[in-house]
Amino acid sequence: MTKSGIESRIDDPNPRLRGDDSGTLLDSIKEPADFRHFSDDQLKTLAGELRAETIDAVSTTGGHLGAGLGVVELTVAIHAVFNTPEDRLIWDVGHQCYPHKILTGRRDRIRTLRQGGGLSGFTKRSESAYDPFGAAHSSTSISAGLGMAVARDLSGGANNIIAVIGDGSMSAGMAYEAMNNAGAMKSRLIVILNDNEMSIAPPVGAMSRYLTRLVSSRAYIGAREAGKKVVEILPPPLRHAVKRAEESARMAMGTGTLFEEMGFYYIGPVDGHNLDHLLPVLRNVRDSNHHGPVLIHAITKKGKGYAPAENSRDKMHGVSKFNVVTGEQSKARANAPSYTKVFAQSLIAEAQRDDKIVGITAAMPSGTGMDMFGHAFPERMFDVGIAEQHAVTFAAGLAAEGYKPFCAIYSTFLQRGYDQVVHDVALQNLPVRFAMDRAGLVGADGATHAGAFDIAYLGCLPNMTLMAAADELELMHMVATAAAHDSGPIAFRYPRGDGIGHDLPERGEILEIGKGRIVREGTDVAILSYGTRLQECLLAADMLAEQGISATVADARFAKPLDMDLIGRLISGHGFLVTVEEGSVCGFGALVLQQAANAGLLDSGKCLLRAMTLPDSFQDHDDPRKQYDEACLTAEHIAAKVRESRA
Repeated sequence: MTKSGIESRIDDPNPRLRGDDSGTLLDSIKEPADFRHFSDDQLKTLAGELRAETIDAVSTTGGHLGAGLGVVELTVAIHAVFNTPEDRLIWDVGHQCYPHKILTGRRDRIRTLRQGGGLSGFTKRSESAYDPFGAAHSSTSISAGLGMAVARDLSGGANNIIAVIGDGSMSAGMAYEAMNNAGAMKSRLIVILNDNEMSIAPPVGAMSRYLTRLVSSRAYIGAREAGKKVVEILPPPLRHAVKRAEESARMAMGTGTLFEEMGFYYIGPVDGHNLDHLLPVLRNVRDSNHHGPVLIHAITKKGKGYAPAENSRDKMHGVSKFNVVTGEQSKARANAPSYTKVFAQSLIAEAQRDDKIVGITAAMPSGTGMDMFGHAFPERMFDVGIAEQHAVTFAAGLAAEGYKPFCAIYSTFLQRGYDQVVHDVALQNLPVRFAMDRAGLVGADGATHAGAFDIAYLGCLPNMTLMAAADELELMHMVATAAAHDSGPIAFRYPRGDGIGHDLPERGEILEIGKGRIVREGTDVAILSYGTRLQECLLAADMLAEQGISATVADARFAKPLDMDLIGRLISGHGFLVTVEEGSVCGFGALVLQQAANAGLLDSGKCLLRAMTLPDSFQDHDDPRKQYDEACLTAEHIAAKVRESRA
């Protein structure tokens, strides 16, 4: 990649790629302290170099691009003005933190991003002192920041706490719970709202810039606080008139009364890409003596400074490796459709026959395939924003009125709505259908997105029916089964990635609830699979056959209710039974062992039982094949487990 090639795609004329020229400002930086003495013009040059480095790094690793490009200037400004890491900087979600990592001592490892043994794609406490709080799920930053601010106050400290949260993350109720709590306290907390949905042009002209700097100044804040005290002693009619006058004035400046009503001192909007705007505001806030929470409203543009990202529909939010000049991504051609696509197409097929079917997602329409469903049925698809709790109870309300809601949420995100699953769905036995994408390990996204726990956390709930698809054909059957199941809640899990290449019918078949299937008959040992490890179980059976061990392989299909007839047959007809699942301890294997014991199926002692699960630990990001090898859930490990029983 030539320097001229990448610069043709980047707005700033100054950026230089690492290795193109010696002596760049970025080359001189190991940590933020190295550029706190820079002039404002030097910081602008640094921002340009940082943008180029971010683009080049992500082009070789893949990952989240658009979000990071939107906060380049904000990242430079925060680290230049505040004394990080003593001043705590919390990035909400964390997918925008790549520029932050480059500036905080990790530039030499940035091209290991999301690879085994390399940097995480999100903030991670164990990775750096500059990551004071780990994040990959959204809307946690204000709560965590307030906790840190209170801890600082209790300890008699004086450092700053800065939480950067996006406008998308502000759609989650947790952010408002935190703001409500923060507004009622006097702990000093700085929240920066990174708003990339508004147009920059209207609010950030010369007058707006002047007024924003004015209201962020120490003199103005002090005068306003003193004025409040004076106003409080005025007679009620006059007091209310003064408050209304100030509110009207601040609204005229383009400010938000919502945040003021919640107890925050509001500053903004400010152009988040203009360091001439950002730096004075941040310095004013840093130097003010205001006690209580402050919110700075920064307007940014996702993908800023890189034309292919700015012009793409999703602003190149999540990318594979790509060509820097063209922006073209080098995605491998799939041999089979993805599970997500199969789910979406299957749901569309069911919805064409049943107008009671509706789709719900929580800010992940493309990730869950609900964008396809929404295109087919725009009036029957609901994206509720980053609000899993609301999504679940919203679905419960629809179910209570006779509709058939399919709530498509990643396994790891459904954890955020667990109380609602218990109280609003299972307790009332409402037929909400939960489609859990990203079940099992997820490769580069790591532990934060790995769907390890849904079998355990749903399997303990009364009234819940649980299914796991062994392949894309089984997924079609489970969508059809869920659509037909109207006697209570039902959930089915399926992984990230592509299927195995089955020929698919137009529509799935309705499965008998609680019935598994024998996939291969054997005589010596039995392997009972739940989910997409079935293919590895069949490979393990082939390996065992070469050593003279005959294995029966079964697909449980259901974890709840279990097919006890099938399990009884496997136990009575074999000397060894192993369960295999892509889930945590206390999941499918635990259910099998408990119910088999309670049914007296183990009393004879003729059959040994073992359970193979994901490890009782959080696995770091890596290639999925390596992750499953580390988890001991490959065909080789399954075969070895069987051989151990016969030693």
